[in-house]
Amino acid sequence: MTTDNLSGEDFWNARYAENDRIWSGNPNLILVREVPGLEPGTALDLGCGEGADAIWLAGRGWRVTAVDISQVALDRAARQAAAAGVADRVDWQRHDLGVSFPTGVFDLVSAHFLHSYEDMPRERILRTAASAVAPGGTLLIVGHAAPPPWESDPHPGVHLPTPQEVLRSLELPDGQWEVQLCEEYERTQNDPQGRPATRTDNVLKVRRLRG
Repeated sequence: MTTDNLSGEDFWNARYAENDRIWSGNPNLILVREVPGLEPGTALDLGCGEGADAIWLAGRGWRVTAVDISQVALDRAARQAAAAGVADRVDWQRHDLGVSFPTGVFDLVSAHFLHSYEDMPRERILRTAASAVAPGGTLLIVGHAAPPPWESDPHPGVHLPTPQEVLRSLELPDGQWEVQLCEEYERTQNDPQGRPATRTDNVLKVRRLRG
């Protein structure tokens, strides 16, 4: 699929319309690993896709605002939330995050694999995400550190930042945040032929200190 002459919304709507399910339906590994130690409160899930992370959080007592650019994805996610019995705990909102952002502050702001094939002001979006973290709250950012091993430079010119670069780009004020994780990690993902392969991703977890 080409992105020529397609808006971000049109591209992602078409992408989600290709199949009944694009992603695995399981919550992201780092979310499952890092969130259980936090007291459930309000959460913001940026780029929620088909809703697996938001539904998992809602099932554990969080009240979630889940955001995506694709209404197709949001409608699918809402159906999954209803089937899981957590529809009343998730507010699904459509935003092109380069243009608009949910209002309010949150005890957890999560951005997993907030990458896009088209131009997206990711650094600016993540700085806005940091500003939406409540005092004592957590910002969790997970991203790809490299393209999949079965592809050779699939998107020339696209820079996948290191976790240290993500941290610097947030421009967090000194003395107001605690860095809890800033590292790369490996996970297994099947390639298009169903064979297991190793992916390298990165994680940044920071906590906003209470003033």
